[in-house]
Amino acid sequence: MKMRNWDVIGKSKIYFIISGALMALILLITLIFGPELSIQFKGGTIINYSYTGDVIDSDEAEALVEKALGEDVTIQSSQGVTGQTTTLTVSLVDAKAVTAEKVAALTKALTEAYPDQNMEQGKSNTVGASMGTEFLLKCLAALLVASLMIILYIGLRFKKIGGWSAGAMAIVGLLHDVIIMYGVYLIFRFPINDVFMAALLTILGYSINDTIVVYDRIRENKTLYGNQLTTRELVNKSINQSLGRTVFTTATTLAAMVVVAIVSLIAGIDTIFQFSFAISIGMISGVYSTIGLAGPLWVLWLEYREKHGKAPKAKKKSKKK
Repeated sequence: MKMRNWDVIGKSKIYFIISGALMALILLITLIFGPELSIQFKGGTIINYSYTGDVIDSDEAEALVEKALGEDVTIQSSQGVTGQTTTLTVSLVDAKAVTAEKVAALTKALTEAYPDQNMEQGKSNTVGASMGTEFLLKCLAALLVASLMIILYIGLRFKKIGGWSAGAMAIVGLLHDVIIMYGVYLIFRFPINDVFMAALLTILGYSINDTIVVYDRIRENKTLYGNQLTTRELVNKSINQSLGRTVFTTATTLAAMVVVAIVSLIAGIDTIFQFSFAISIGMISGVYSTIGLAGPLWVLWLEYREKHGKAPKAKKKSKKK
């Protein structure tokens, strides 16, 4: 069966417009509502409770605790390894100090509301605002180091086809995926926390793998066809040849993550749901950025350099006499 040749590069403006519109929307929502920062970044107090029995609805418990304490809280639940014990994490954002009276009132409200759950108070931890800022900066530094390592790896591995510029365009695609995942947390009001940072680093590794597959095919085709194809034709052909592998691999992994998201949502395990849901969106964004952004942007950059005499132009195929 003849493979259909999609003109990915020729329709790159459509992809750029779609991505630009999404970026503008996310920026607008950020300016209007702002992100929901967790205690790790904003500062506050975390109090853990463990219980057995049926999983408690987090929204219901959150409303009950807010009524008892008279201030906003965030509640998340997670199950232990055995599945017999569930941990309820109560977060009081911006709390300078939690008095013993407030902890007692919190414990009383939970035990009275759920008398059959054997509610027990665990450890509590207070994070200062300065510590939260420091943690945020460390997470951003980790993202920066990961990005630089990716550029270095691609630059060295694909040096023969202009690897440094390829690495830079791959980072642009990854930045797009990071912003999309941030938008997911922003729109659904998920707290920006360590789970968010873990999801970002996971998507960076997953998405760059798709991009490297395309670059590897470009390198193979460059060796196979030499200068018979223009840069645009070479990249477009390589993307089409890698398209099936990229889509089917992502679909398989995505199916597993969707199942995890559904199960965690039913079980009321917020952290796992937020992670799996964000990863699912990130995978879709990763395929899109690999096909519609990284490759086309690289072509535009190479053509710009050729036009301005900064890169050797492809030799025209000589006619046979």
